[in-house]
Amino acid sequence: MEQTEEIQRRRTFAIISHPDAGKTTLTEKLLLFGGGIRTAGAVKSNKITQTAASDFMEIEKQRGISVATAVMSFPYKGKLINILDTPGHKDFSEDTYRTLTAVDSVILVVDSVKGVEEQTERLMQVCRMRDTPVMIFINKMDREGRPPFELLDELEEKLRIGLRPLSWPISSGQDFRGVYNLHEKNLHLFRPGKTVVEEERLLVEDLNDPVLDQQTGSNAQRLRDDVALIEGVYDPFSREEYLAGRLAPVFFGSALNNFGVRELLETFVEIAPPPLHREAHVRTVDPREPTFTGFVFKIHANLDPRHRDRIAFLRICSGTFERSKSFLHVRQGKQVRFTNPYSFMAEKKQVIDQAFPGDVVGLYDRGDLKIGDTLTEGEILEFQGIPSFSPAIFKEVINADPMRSKQFHKGISQLTEEGVAQMFTQGKNKLIVGTVGELQYEVISYRLEHEYGAACRFEPLPYSRARWVTSPDARALEEFLRFRDRNIVHDKDDKPVYLAESEWILNSNIEKYPKVVFHTNSDFKLAQ
Repeated sequence: MEQTEEIQRRRTFAIISHPDAGKTTLTEKLLLFGGGIRTAGAVKSNKITQTAASDFMEIEKQRGISVATAVMSFPYKGKLINILDTPGHKDFSEDTYRTLTAVDSVILVVDSVKGVEEQTERLMQVCRMRDTPVMIFINKMDREGRPPFELLDELEEKLRIGLRPLSWPISSGQDFRGVYNLHEKNLHLFRPGKTVVEEERLLVEDLNDPVLDQQTGSNAQRLRDDVALIEGVYDPFSREEYLAGRLAPVFFGSALNNFGVRELLETFVEIAPPPLHREAHVRTVDPREPTFTGFVFKIHANLDPRHRDRIAFLRICSGTFERSKSFLHVRQGKQVRFTNPYSFMAEKKQVIDQAFPGDVVGLYDRGDLKIGDTLTEGEILEFQGIPSFSPAIFKEVINADPMRSKQFHKGISQLTEEGVAQMFTQGKNKLIVGTVGELQYEVISYRLEHEYGAACRFEPLPYSRARWVTSPDARALEEFLRFRDRNIVHDKDDKPVYLAESEWILNSNIEKYPKVVFHTNSDFKLAQ
């Protein structure tokens, strides 16, 4: 009974967005409401030195971007909220893609000034691969942005998903006064409060209440007209459609000023799904099963540089995780136990004795765990859909200090195992790093120097596409690998990968070798 109750309490989700849409700021405000922190750090502010609580890597503090995926938990109204804060920067999108495999729902943050941006569309495509339930928070309503109805039309068109506003802004820009909650049919007028939660709220139960006119002036009639239009144009909210990933509830607000965040959080707690079933290669795993299963979706080396630790982030899928209990490491076929499993509150870690489906625990690791690894109580199974995607930039990494060769190889190995970038080998000695963007090379170089005491340099390579190659005809695959030897590398699992200089060259090889299958990611069972 305890496990079922604990599962129903949990809400595990990720906040995703295009860079600078306000994702980290929204995360901070959710933590404020949950009592996880007392004041919010100012993100990317040059005036104060305090940094966002969810950005704990030094390079993030310098740049004001989230590079690593942070895990944060806090209780709210009887539920346990687990937020996975993902990198917003497009150069780290693969880390975000993997994180989306570990959540049950998503909050997508959209900038009211810029609307739908490139990264927003790409992230939505990944959500659609698994029909992940999505809520949308249109941020920065305190700035002079685009009209709300225009933003809704663009969201529907570009993201190809049905929408239903559940809150509505009272004006915008400098005149922005708050939000009307369409879900609960009430109005909350806020005073701006950037660093603390403003508890005083004016509750207006009826749009015809004269208090609305007193507080919002000429905006009152406009709000009444807008709400009437919404009720006439949009179908009533359906939780079933939302859970199926076909309908996205929409909220408006200003994360920086705490407008609309409470409406988002309270509705999220009410309608978001508890931990869901997970597809494994042999069967579907139900979270209510008594036996434990879980998978590693992220690894972070040197989370605390003073202790040189390496932590694997494990998503629990079924059963109960218990401290010091022995579990099967499926890939290695051996028993492992963890005496100090952690839960997270930004950079703060706390040892736990138990964890339940939906929870993410940090496991100290000596190098045995890799992204995608499964832990069970003895069953041989592997969870699907934790792939590596095709990088866009490829460079040979060269040790710049032969006297620090051991540190160089250890650092490169651990950093690529984290998912910062992908490592490919060619022949005996050539190491090739593939990334989605240039910033990852900066991160590798910075962390290699500051965490491992090693130095490297990168030599650009002419490739722009990577395809994992297989074939039902062993001879056809062998022939392709032999004739394209100069373009063949192997990934971390020793799978052969073909690197192409351009889309045209890739397509010509696909035509030339019809018996060879070219995969865009390393999980061949995942939809291409």
